[in-house]
Amino acid sequence: MDLISPFRGLRPAPGRADDVIAPPYDVLNTAEARERAEGKPWSFLHISKPEIDLPEGTDPYSPEVYAKAAENLKKMIGEGVLKRDDKPCYYAYRLIMGEIEQTGLVAGASVDDYDSNRIRKHEYTRPVKEDDRVRQIDAVNAQTGPVLLAYPAAPEVDEILAEVSAKTPDMDATADDGIQHTLWVIDNEALIQRLTTAFNAMDAVYIADGHHRSASASRICATRRADSDIEAGKAPWDYFLTVIFPHHEMKIFDYNRVIKDLNGLSEDEFMSKVSKNFQITPSDTPVKPAQTSEYGMYLNNKWYRLNLKPELVNDDDPVARLDVSRLADFLIEPVLGISDPRTDDRIDFVGGIRGLEGLEKRVDSGEMAVAFSLFATSMEDLMGVADSNNVMPPKSTWFEPKLADGVVSHMLTD
Repeated sequence: MDLISPFRGLRPAPGRADDVIAPPYDVLNTAEARERAEGKPWSFLHISKPEIDLPEGTDPYSPEVYAKAAENLKKMIGEGVLKRDDKPCYYAYRLIMGEIEQTGLVAGASVDDYDSNRIRKHEYTRPVKEDDRVRQIDAVNAQTGPVLLAYPAAPEVDEILAEVSAKTPDMDATADDGIQHTLWVIDNEALIQRLTTAFNAMDAVYIADGHHRSASASRICATRRADSDIEAGKAPWDYFLTVIFPHHEMKIFDYNRVIKDLNGLSEDEFMSKVSKNFQITPSDTPVKPAQTSEYGMYLNNKWYRLNLKPELVNDDDPVARLDVSRLADFLIEPVLGISDPRTDDRIDFVGGIRGLEGLEKRVDSGEMAVAFSLFATSMEDLMGVADSNNVMPPKSTWFEPKLADGVVSHMLTD
């Protein structure tokens, strides 16, 4: 199997993109989705969050929800709001958020290469979230939420995407959050072959965001292969929906931490314990770390700069050298007593897109006792962890800008 494959994309009909595109299903809760979709009958939220069309209080994992998603997708196709391309294509996809601009490739990615770890992972998945995606894909018979991938340095791919995206786009829409989403159809056979060949030459590509969508695509493929006579590698379910960006264009924001209490310690006792592993410097202004092993701490209306003591720095281990790991290993676990941030409700996570004000607000309200700002994880660190067959601590990366749902979907029928 090729690492990537073109496919017949299902996408908004000309002039309908502004009506359709929506935030990813997993960044909004039901109430937020209901509000965002109000007065927008063709918003893709009616497919990705279909419980908004059912009575309030409906279990989002109930069979009725998945059936509603299928009904809504069928309606959007029937009304001509969504149309499917006549032939397999690739698509160039550009995201612009303020000064951040990145251009990638929409493609089907090989499930076999995911299973063999050529498409590399860096997170664990949770069965309940995998099950949800499996049911949704089965119900609508399509992959509607793209997986965000990164490819390592590949000048030829960069050049092709630059060439394609210099032309008039086939879709150009600005979402209600101000992010611009632009799409170009790549249906030229020579370009398609060049892109396929260039990706086949890569040792690996990397999942940035979408581990549950990837895992569910693998499960769907295994089930459908077992029930089908189609040769492996020849069926739509052998590939899953992805957008693959050059790693050097991708932006990871910091993913900060807030803690509910000081683990029974007084403020003085807490500061004393922190000082064993960190140099503490008071700051008159909010602290946004400028380098690795540096942290901001907000406690009792005051900011402090924390620097991990040099003798504790270990750059050899790809996981231990992450700033999220160092904060966990030298402060959050030994001082605050939180050993499993996946399950401990004393800790919460705040994406850096919310700014340092988001940390101050959580602490000043009394909801949280202390907040920590972190230096953002780098793409090189993410790739290093994945290459070592390890996983990152939870909530290590926050990618912006986000892909939109509804730009291109991958139908699991020919």
